[in-house]
Amino acid sequence: MKKIIALALVLVMVLSLAACGSSGSSNDVKTYKVGVAIYQYNDNFMTLYRQEIENYFKTLETDTVKYEITMVDGKNDMGEQTNQIDTFITQKMDVIICNLVQTSSAEVIIDKVVAAGIPLVLINREPLGDNGDESYPGIINNDKVCYVGADARQSGTYQGEIVLALDNKGDINGDGVVSYVMVVGDPENPDAQYRTEYSVKALTDAGVQVKELVKNVGNWDQTKGQEIVAAALAQYGDEIEVVFCNNDGMALGAAAAIQAAGRTVGQDIYLLGVDALDECQEMVQKGTMTGTVLNDHIGQSHTAVDVAVKALNGEPMDNYYWVDYVKVDASYFG
Repeated sequence: MKKIIALALVLVMVLSLAACGSSGSSNDVKTYKVGVAIYQYNDNFMTLYRQEIENYFKTLETDTVKYEITMVDGKNDMGEQTNQIDTFITQKMDVIICNLVQTSSAEVIIDKVVAAGIPLVLINREPLGDNGDESYPGIINNDKVCYVGADARQSGTYQGEIVLALDNKGDINGDGVVSYVMVVGDPENPDAQYRTEYSVKALTDAGVQVKELVKNVGNWDQTKGQEIVAAALAQYGDEIEVVFCNNDGMALGAAAAIQAAGRTVGQDIYLLGVDALDECQEMVQKGTMTGTVLNDHIGQSHTAVDVAVKALNGEPMDNYYWVDYVKVDASYFG
């Protein structure tokens, strides 16, 4: 009987040790929960951006560190995104990366996430302070909040400089004035505001006279871009010399409208975009688009992930991280 009891005790100890060993090995793997809120999946640039976020997190995983990514589509609806952020907080995310639907709602999102004690990395859409610069109080007053993006002033300036580099500086008909159409992304979005302002400012700062024929809101959408430019061409015809688009999606729509109107980019009209989507880079090479500006989704997404990982490791974050744009015209390809 004693032998049986002794054997039973040994068996219990062996099973207990095995269980402890199993638990220990699982505890050696740390899994971080990362919530990623994207303003809208139906956006060419943000599709590339969000895919690269997921891909890059995977490359950073090790035998002991894993990242569980939960990514959600805000569907361009601020109410929807606010609910998604609330859900992330309830799920106790370790870090949140957020591409705001509306920058005017930044304070609400920041306050929620900060109150929950979760580090927040804002991306792509920069909230601005009352003074109209990057010093947004909700960011600079929080050591667990930062913004990762590119300075949209630079992208607008580059659009204008591409036009200035042309032999005629955009003045196709030689009347001394560059007459243009402006297709705006979202008038509330600082990126759209700066691209709209600084593309033209680059021309006027260089002493070029300009005339705005049409400025209309395309909300980053290709179909709307086509509709705006088609209507402008129907109204103003050959008077239009340059079409500025705040992004490549709308520029693709504009290109379709230009072709349908029997106009030829590089000969009797110029077309500018921003993002340097692969399709648009090919068009620049072929001459069917005058130029675009590389909005570096790889550089931005990798920086956002690197900063999120720093926060997860308890390292301090800066409030702002900037990634340069790159000018893409015919000379870019050598």
